[in-house]
Amino acid sequence: MLLRNMSTLPNRREETYSISELAREFDVTPRAIRFYEDQGLLAPQRSGSRRIYAKRDYVRLKLILRGKRLGLSLSEVAAMFELYDSARDEKPQLAQFLAALAERREQLERQRADIDEMLGEIAVFEAQSRKILAGGRKAGAKPGKPAA
Repeated sequence: MLLRNMSTLPNRREETYSISELAREFDVTPRAIRFYEDQGLLAPQRSGSRRIYAKRDYVRLKLILRGKRLGLSLSEVAAMFELYDSARDEKPQLAQFLAALAERREQLERQRADIDEMLGEIAVFEAQSRKILAGGRKAGAKPGKPAA
C-alpha cells in the first residue's frame, strides 16, 4: 500500500511520495529512481537531503517504466517528455509515440524472422542428427558409402 502525503499549500493539495514509496510501488530500486533523476527524467523537490516526489514524478516514472517495457530508450522517453512539456496539445506527443512504437514493432518483427530462420536451421540439424543415429551411419560419412 502506497502512503501518500498531502502538501499543506492553501488551495492545492498535492500528493507527494518518498523515494522508498515509489521504489516499492513500482518494484524498482531507489538507485534506479536516482538514475532517472540524474538523466533529467524526474525532478523531485528537496527538503534538506530528502527527495519529495510529486504526482508528476509518479506519472513520469510510470511512463518511463512502460517505455522501457516497450523497448524505448531513455532518450526517446525524454524526447517525448520534452514534447509534452512544450506542446499545448497531446497530438505531437502521440504522433511521436506512435512513430517510436512502429519502429520498435519493425525491429521486433525482424528479430522474429531471424529467430524463425534459426529455428528452421536447428530443426534441419536435429532431423539430420536423428537420421544418423537411427541409421547407424557415422557423422561425417558420405551418404551411399558404408561407414568404416
